Amino acid sequence: MNATSPAGALLLCRAEPEAVRPVATLLRERMLLAPAGGRWSVLVPEGKPWRGPGRGPGSGVGTGFRVADVTEPVDRVVSGWVTALAVGSTWPVLALWWDGDRAGYTLAAGFRRPVGYVWLADGTPAGEDEAMRTFAERLGLDPVLDVQALEELTRPDPDADARIRLRGLLAVLTRIGLVLPPGLDPDTPGDRLYAAADDRPEAEPVAWTGWRGAVRAELDAVESSRLGPWMRGPRARLLAGAQFAAGLPLVFRGIRRRGGGWALAGALLMAHGALGLAYDRLRGTGETANGRE
Repeated sequence: MNATSPAGALLLCRAEPEAVRPVATLLRERMLLAPAGGRWSVLVPEGKPWRGPGRGPGSGVGTGFRVADVTEPVDRVVSGWVTALAVGSTWPVLALWWDGDRAGYTLAAGFRRPVGYVWLADGTPAGEDEAMRTFAERLGLDPVLDVQALEELTRPDPDADARIRLRGLLAVLTRIGLVLPPGLDPDTPGDRLYAAADDRPEAEPVAWTGWRGAVRAELDAVESSRLGPWMRGPRARLLAGAQFAAGLPLVFRGIRRRGGGWALAGALLMAHGALGLAYDRLRGTGETANGRE
């Protein structure tokens, strides 16, 4: 593939951009992030991972490998991305991808095995029917109407090429709130797709800020979620104090009775409580220092 390669991809996250941003930075790839309807976001990659130079036989010092013009298949690249995003989040991630020969999707959710489907360029189905039912289940689609629409995409149709198949998939997803920004159409080459997203005022670049910034952004995202009150604030301090207080008598009981299990359980509770109190204090101190700056 080269600069005119038809390969492209979209990463669709079932979460608001604020929740997606900190996780997406961990990919360390140049992407644009934009809202895509109710509780959906879209990540548009620049496209270089599957059309730029890679590593082939002979590159590296003393390894027998050299840099060569090797490209990675787009479906393999996005499969790694969606898996990484899904493992680091609580929401599913769907990749739509295409190249000159095929098109398809890959869906990842948590630690479960990703599921995907493939169509040839002329629209010929080349996947497992079961994948569509698993797809519908993991996204919470209607088990009757939506599954019927998805199963239509797995049947031969001489008038439906791969692009039409992807649009049919997107039409089903509009029923659960997905609305792609204008210009982000399936089967568009990656560079043109990125340019179209860059023209959207609501799109923002996802920038790698280093590990310290990534960790801070991830903590901010967790604190703004439903777990936030249990990580910082009065509830978090109450929980941490209770853990420390509960662990102390367990340690003494283990020492008196020479029970290693009791002592270990108490020590773990005390350590967890102490860490919770220290985290709340350090985060509060850090915000105070940033406010002074």
